[in-house]
Amino acid sequence: MKTTMTSFAAGAALAAAVLMGAASAQAQKKYDPGASDTEIKLGQTVPHSGPGSLYGVIGRTQAAYFQMLNEKGGINGRKITFLTLDDSYSAPKTVEATRRLVEQEEVLALFGSLGTGPQTAVQKYLNGKNIPQLLLNTGAGRWNDPKNFKWTTPGLPLYPTEGRILARYLLQKKPDAKVAILYQNDEFGRDYMNSFKEILTEAGGKVKVVAEASYDLTDPTIDSQMINLSKSGADVFYNISTGKATSQSIRKVAELGWKPLHLLVSTSSGRSILNAAGADNAIGIVAASYTKEVGSPKWADDPDVKGFQELRTKYLPNVDQDNTIAFQGYSQAVTMGRILEKCGDELTHANVLKQATSLAGYKAPIFLPGITYSTSPDDYSPIKTLFIGTFNGKDWDLDTKPVSQ
Repeated sequence: MKTTMTSFAAGAALAAAVLMGAASAQAQKKYDPGASDTEIKLGQTVPHSGPGSLYGVIGRTQAAYFQMLNEKGGINGRKITFLTLDDSYSAPKTVEATRRLVEQEEVLALFGSLGTGPQTAVQKYLNGKNIPQLLLNTGAGRWNDPKNFKWTTPGLPLYPTEGRILARYLLQKKPDAKVAILYQNDEFGRDYMNSFKEILTEAGGKVKVVAEASYDLTDPTIDSQMINLSKSGADVFYNISTGKATSQSIRKVAELGWKPLHLLVSTSSGRSILNAAGADNAIGIVAASYTKEVGSPKWADDPDVKGFQELRTKYLPNVDQDNTIAFQGYSQAVTMGRILEKCGDELTHANVLKQATSLAGYKAPIFLPGITYSTSPDDYSPIKTLFIGTFNGKDWDLDTKPVSQ
């Protein structure tokens, strides 16, 4: 009888220990809406249609990456549900789609959404609900504001950072330059232009801006702007454009026989845009860069490029192998996966933000050697160092040393 009672007591103690251990393990797991033992739900808005549809490939590539991860078991045993909604680069549609993601789909976080105007329209809403708005595909200076908008982080070099770097390059290259500027008529264009002008003013004004012309994203062509700029007497063309406007402007410079030093913003220096303009027309363009050129033979054996090409071949066969925009989407998806992996079993809004703002020193797949994230909880500026490169018709000839703002 004594033996029986001892066995019973031991069994009871073991059961209690198991229960306590299970309770402890359960207690260590923390979830906000959008996460569970089996799922992590993410969302984004990008233009799958409309004037910015060129960038819809970002969402398609990221969806493919998460599909591949899920087929391999997900992240820490959880499958990723990724919802990439079309906002047509229209702020009202962005608001509608973002509300759906938060209020109906209850995503844990949004990431990789695109466009300064569209994302500005939902910034206060998302911050008011403590929903992470991460790795935005826009480099507006407004995104580096952890004090007032701590839930929003940029995913690109800040436009003011790049504008200052290009201005300093120009001061060294052509100290008496006359500059004509084409800029997109929104915060994107003004951020690039104003920071560029600031440095010229600080330098004493020897480099002068002699002409400016703006365009709207919905304009069918920018021919008239380009004709007027070419007649200005400028020997430098600062091209702050995106998508089809960039391709049109590069072609028009060639058609007009204008031979300025052509400075192009990094967001529009990918091969898909240059190819649409005609690669020969783009020879001699100068741009700041922080990314590997995915279609270049020099990166063919790079492990990160090979990883992207394997994904593209299997899941996105209609995407060109040199599509830098798609590679950017892939790189951001890998980075978001790393953030979630570091969250472990604490999948809360607060911990996702904590991991996303602690990326300093991390080298994303698309980054050139020597470039890493600089993001910290007090400074969301993601990349502060860039290389200056010149396009040779097939690839970018990069300077040997990077430059900082």
